[in-house]
Amino acid sequence: MAILEASSGPSWQKLPSGGGDITIVGGVALLPDAGPSGTQVEVNEKPSSASGQVSTYIVRQGDTISSIAKMFDVSAGTILSANDLKRGDTLSVGQKLIILPISGVQYTVKKGDTISSVAKKYKVDVGEIVGFNGFSSSEEDLTIGEVIIIPFAEVEEKSTTQTKKTTSKAHGTSGPDYSGYYMRPVQYELGRKSQGLHGYNGVDIAGAVGTPIVAAASGEVIVSKQGGWNGGYGSYIVISHDNGTQTLYGHLSGVVAKEGWHVSKGQLIGYMGSTGRSTGSHLHFEVRGAKNPF
Repeated sequence: MAILEASSGPSWQKLPSGGGDITIVGGVALLPDAGPSGTQVEVNEKPSSASGQVSTYIVRQGDTISSIAKMFDVSAGTILSANDLKRGDTLSVGQKLIILPISGVQYTVKKGDTISSVAKKYKVDVGEIVGFNGFSSSEEDLTIGEVIIIPFAEVEEKSTTQTKKTTSKAHGTSGPDYSGYYMRPVQYELGRKSQGLHGYNGVDIAGAVGTPIVAAASGEVIVSKQGGWNGGYGSYIVISHDNGTQTLYGHLSGVVAKEGWHVSKGQLIGYMGSTGRSTGSHLHFEVRGAKNPF
């Protein structure tokens, strides 16, 4: 039978800033088990679309990026970005994929469009479009009619009376308040909060590269990624806690805790850095499933 492994997870001005700024959908990790004959069992359950949890998926025979994207109701680009894949990369049975869908604008390519011109239009970095959509470089040609994702884009909302610009706001901030459950992942004397709630219930804590990062609460490490873009988080860790929540620690310069580890509250799990979508050394700390106490 299919094993449903729930995971709960956690974004950052001209102060050190950045963050995946990612809206997560697909509330379960689908880990298909092997039957008596050794064949993998079909997974019939469709992931939830609004749980705010980080999801993982184990590739089965016949899977493609497009079919997995359809299963999780996200774009193919979100899967490419979160797993540092490029267009045309092949999948292998048993390969683990992290599902980190992101808020952004879907854009249909028009005649004359280039990656640079689209980036300028939406006031985003060229590298964000390249990395998120799995392009090989900023010089790659776009195909007319192709749909791409513009992450972190500003969108004009027009009405009969005014036009205003909106950007991605904080999501997932309305959960329960578990006062005292989470400790600050950076000692107060080693880092200061540089940005309040943004992205998915995340805050930024700025400090020097190499500043120790500790687990905010005890739990199981379900994601530990060293290196890569990873949807903007760079090197990052996700811990699943006994109260059904997750914490995410992004932009790390190095990871200590490995996937599958059980970590205790206050245990060293990594070091502060500026990887992924980041403009300076800081920790992007998210709480998924509860209020962020910081």
